Amino acid sequence: MLAWIAVIAPHGWSAVGVAESLFSGMGSRLLWVIVAAFLAGALNAVAGGGSFLSFPALLGVGLGPIQANATNTVALWPGQLTSIAGYWVEVKKHPKLAIKMGIAGLLGGSLGAVVLLNTPAKTFMFLVPWLLLFAALIFALSGPVMKRLQRRKGLPAVDPRRERARQSGQLILVLATIVICFYIGYFGAGAGFLIISLLSVFGFEDLNEMNAMKVVSTTMANGIACILFAVSGKVEWRFCLAAMVTCAIGGYSSARIAQRANPRVLRAMVVVIGLGMAAYFFWRNHS
Repeated sequence: MLAWIAVIAPHGWSAVGVAESLFSGMGSRLLWVIVAAFLAGALNAVAGGGSFLSFPALLGVGLGPIQANATNTVALWPGQLTSIAGYWVEVKKHPKLAIKMGIAGLLGGSLGAVVLLNTPAKTFMFLVPWLLLFAALIFALSGPVMKRLQRRKGLPAVDPRRERARQSGQLILVLATIVICFYIGYFGAGAGFLIISLLSVFGFEDLNEMNAMKVVSTTMANGIACILFAVSGKVEWRFCLAAMVTCAIGGYSSARIAQRANPRVLRAMVVVIGLGMAAYFFWRNHS
């Protein structure tokens, strides 16, 4: 804080002076992060996949790969936290399972974050294009699966035999969720769809309930990862705070667009962006 005061004070406390101080201290790099975070928030609101923009942007301003991933995770997490409130009614329908999914998120997310923090930067940079490619393919597959799940809405009540199978398979479901949440703590893009697919395999048919369980587990996984990243000192806070605010603004301002836009076009756009970013980092690693 004293450092900020020292920079701002010579320019006076006017809005112009503050703005000049900010840009003289951080230059165009901060502006680039702000623009990318705004677009990432908008993309998350309309289709998901905002990390395809925000993570490469943080790499582009000079952050190391692990530092960029940690900063990106913390910047995007508040938007995930508020999602729990939106699905609270569905969460209360399965309180015991929600607790188990939350614990699975904490365990998997913490393990993934610890492994990331102990991964050499060069190794993680080698993995980045593969992780982006994996996430893009997840988004590509999610369209047909989500369409099928949407068609289940309004169907008759779940078969009692399937309901019993769902109850008996909860231990396996929780263990599988830990594995997915490990990926969330390590990188995370596209993992929400993996959890929805997993819940579908284990007998869930209501998409809102699946989204609720997904939100609980992913929020806990990213939350514990955020704490570990912050404690480790890997978060670049000047970029993180700017991205956090502008990402939220981008998401809020794009809410109406999300309601009107063609979801198939939006999903295709996310996949193209993801594949493009993966191709760029494959080229960058081999150039």
